[in-house]
Amino acid sequence: MTLIDHSNGNAKKSAHVLMALVENKPGVLTRVASLFRRRGFNIESLTVGRTDNPAISRMTIVVDTSKINAAMVANNLFKLVNVIDVQDVTHEPAVTRDLALIKVKTTPQTLFELNQMVDIYRAKVVDICPESVIIEVTGPESKIESMVGMLGPYGILEMVRTGLVAMVRGSRYFSGLPPVEDNDGAAASAPEMAEYAIEDARVG
Repeated sequence: MTLIDHSNGNAKKSAHVLMALVENKPGVLTRVASLFRRRGFNIESLTVGRTDNPAISRMTIVVDTSKINAAMVANNLFKLVNVIDVQDVTHEPAVTRDLALIKVKTTPQTLFELNQMVDIYRAKVVDICPESVIIEVTGPESKIESMVGMLGPYGILEMVRTGLVAMVRGSRYFSGLPPVEDNDGAAASAPEMAEYAIEDARVG
């Protein structure tokens, strides 16, 4: 599920990207949204999806920090029930992706130009009819916004975006806890560690 607010373009200059691991239970998203509402935090986008562990969901939150410290946002999130871990990856080397579906007006005269633009941006035409095409484009937010700007003069009829997702580059991985050795001396996997975190939260 995704919540997106693109109403304030200037806020993106001070946006921070937070990743959170949460228990995959009803009401978790409501608690997070209520926290942001109570504290007055401005969410630019909030994307939620299951991980490789069905018991764990992962949130990617883009929050405006022009009026609030990012560490305060992360600390408040971490205090919520069902939240396993929170990390700020704004200044980390990370892969970030957004996906947009854009429906654009077309005519026989403009169709060739649109196809050229699709090739340049490495996008895809996923639907076509005599009056319009639907273009799918994936990449960093800057790429999406650039293509939206180029398509504007042709007439954008409709657009939907998934919101940002992020993953830190390299061998690091976001499991909620550092690897520890199990009884056999082997390092526990990330899903196992997430299960341990849930159990610890229940006991505590």
